[in-house]
Amino acid sequence: MAKNSDGTIIKKYANRRLYNTGTSQYVTLENLATMIKKNEEFTVQDAKTGDDITHAVLTQIIFEQESKTGQALMPTAFLRQLIGFYGDQMQMVVPSYLEQSMSALAREQVRFRETMTSAVGKTPMEMMEAQVRTNTEMFRKAMAMFNPFVPGVADSQSPDEAAPSDDSKKELDAMRDQLASMQAKIDRLTEKD
Repeated sequence: MAKNSDGTIIKKYANRRLYNTGTSQYVTLENLATMIKKNEEFTVQDAKTGDDITHAVLTQIIFEQESKTGQALMPTAFLRQLIGFYGDQMQMVVPSYLEQSMSALAREQVRFRETMTSAVGKTPMEMMEAQVRTNTEMFRKAMAMFNPFVPGVADSQSPDEAAPSDDSKKELDAMRDQLASMQAKIDRLTEKD
């Protein structure tokens, strides 16, 4: 298998085909997404130049996943803020901050799953809502570090003191609807057992 220190090498050809040098097979973006979910490391290289194009391909995978599911993982407001950091002095800080935030979210996800399996007295819906509130508050405070002039996010204010905007209410309602849908699916699955 052709591997380097970053795992398997995937070559991207001019015809947009991707070739997994480890398995000697052509692969799709969906195959790469599956590899990521299995924690398999890979690097994507331009077949002609040898340039590392992993970042561009990962971005393409995100676009494909969001198009396929019809659900946006990254809210529009977040994307706007992220785009606003390009060319800003904070641009150099954002990647490491986002990496740390995603690591913290992954740790919280593991903790949440452990709590979910051992929970007594709380419904999965209540636990999910509490986790969403915790993660939302953590993200809100983190974004305040980058833009201390955003109204309602000063450290001295508690989340209850800041008046939520209409967009925030809509997003929260959408999250509640999604959680209710997930709860219904969980209920249907447990009824089958």
